[in-house]
Amino acid sequence: MSTLVGLPDIFANTPVELVPSQAIAEFPANTFLESIAIAPDNTLFITNHFEGQIIRIGQDQIPSIHAVISGKATGLAFLPDYELLLTGWNEQGVSTIFKVSAQGVVETLLTIPEASFLNGLTHLIESRYLIADSYRGAIWELDAAQARIHIWLENPLLARTSIDKERPAVNGLKIFNDVLYASNTEKQHIVQIPIVSDAQPGEPTIFIDRVNMDDFAFDVSGNLYGTTHIYNSVVKITRDRKVTTIAQAEQGMAGSTALAFGRAEHDRTSIYVITNGGMSLSLPTGVEPAKVVRLDIGAKGLPLI
Repeated sequence: MSTLVGLPDIFANTPVELVPSQAIAEFPANTFLESIAIAPDNTLFITNHFEGQIIRIGQDQIPSIHAVISGKATGLAFLPDYELLLTGWNEQGVSTIFKVSAQGVVETLLTIPEASFLNGLTHLIESRYLIADSYRGAIWELDAAQARIHIWLENPLLARTSIDKERPAVNGLKIFNDVLYASNTEKQHIVQIPIVSDAQPGEPTIFIDRVNMDDFAFDVSGNLYGTTHIYNSVVKITRDRKVTTIAQAEQGMAGSTALAFGRAEHDRTSIYVITNGGMSLSLPTGVEPAKVVRLDIGAKGLPLI
């Protein structure tokens, strides 16, 4: 069962073309896997949100703890030399950006009391990164080399419908062909923002609506693959906005939160999906173990990154 009683069935008429799936790792029920980043050697780095952990899964597919913070962990992105940027909260509940070395040593890069809910992040240019603020309805720009941050864009299309809504608004961020795409989970749309001179934002518009999207990634042709979280699935959205479901709860997608493409030469037709087992809205059978699942979309003959 991929959609739940009481939810608007926004994917009721979406075609289903399931791809092969393989469980890579499993964690106890009520583990909230939140974000994933994959290194060039195909090592997976995954945040365990409530435990403040970064989990590492190498070629042996055995999970280990790479780093731990005294707070909550959300988004991940790579810095040069195998280092990581991590967004989250420190032990005082203040929005914080951490830097994590290749050896797993954590340092605080910045605390941002003005931020509300730092979430997904993506590389912009040089040492500049964009970070979603899911409750402020804004995107921050971070200069990681200078440890400086400012608002890149604040706009109603990135915000919640009202401040009492608990679901995140702007959430996942990815760039394709000089356009930033940002999912707004609470409003169930994806925003497109042209990147203009000196990597500044142009006018945001809605790319597609009525899609419950958490995190996502693009293939080389611009097809978007995204996790639907409480809809327990992964969908493909083409450039002409055709939506297809490629994995459902039966393939391990209960509470699908984030995904990323494999980066090794032999693995570029793979998407690695992480889940929370349905913690945000459980299946009728209850909360499942959290999972890391590999989807083989190359089986559909797709050109991938």
